[in-house]
Amino acid sequence: MLRVLGGIGAQVLAILAAVGRVAIYAGDTLRHLVTPPFYGREFLNALLQIGWLSLPVVGLTAVFTGGALALQIYAGGSRFDAAAVVPQIVAIGMVRELGPVLVGLMIAARVTSSIAAEIATMKVTEQIDALVTLSTHPMKYLTVPRVLAGLVTVPLLVGVGDVIGIFGGYQVAVRSLGFNAATYLQNTVDFLEPLDVISSLVKGAAFGVIATLMGCYSGMNSGRGAQGVGAATKSSVEAASVLILAANFLLTGVFFSA
Repeated sequence: MLRVLGGIGAQVLAILAAVGRVAIYAGDTLRHLVTPPFYGREFLNALLQIGWLSLPVVGLTAVFTGGALALQIYAGGSRFDAAAVVPQIVAIGMVRELGPVLVGLMIAARVTSSIAAEIATMKVTEQIDALVTLSTHPMKYLTVPRVLAGLVTVPLLVGVGDVIGIFGGYQVAVRSLGFNAATYLQNTVDFLEPLDVISSLVKGAAFGVIATLMGCYSGMNSGRGAQGVGAATKSSVEAASVLILAANFLLTGVFFSA
């Protein structure tokens, strides 16, 4: 029994230690974020990699999710003579929850893994040591531009995903379920409130910071060799995905607890 309790305690302490290290890393990132120098070229490159090149996967994910959501709501609502609520539920479901969460998870899968693998490879090949030799702070050069780009671009991706998801539901509802196009769009506009859109964009900003920060942290703290790069990539995606879902729960409580 003591051995079991000791093992559980060791795991708890390891988790708390990991949380502490991530918190310290995040604090250092914030401190470097507001102090010069700034590397504009790295920031622009991160904008391209995180934002523009993520649009195809975000768009496809959103349009299929919106269409599937419309089908599911119509099928469920038909049992209770409530099929007319499809536009309203698709809008609130995409903007409040599915849009931000799915975009965040897609960014975690695509961007977090890429950042972790890139920085871990740089560590293995001693490129980070070379940056230090050249009097370039690795966190300012590698972490800050990526985190700032995630903060800026992911809310935009979430907004695009919300619109495309609603459009996917609209296409399915109008073409397959017999809804009137003008009425569907009017119900969507009337039902959404400014708080819904604000919460979606705030979630996107938080998810962007989490995804990029975990990619940089895992890469910076990776082990040596190919095995270390693989472990860093895997752990970064796992941590980012769990933290995004946890942050979504907390932010939903903050915005809609009443």
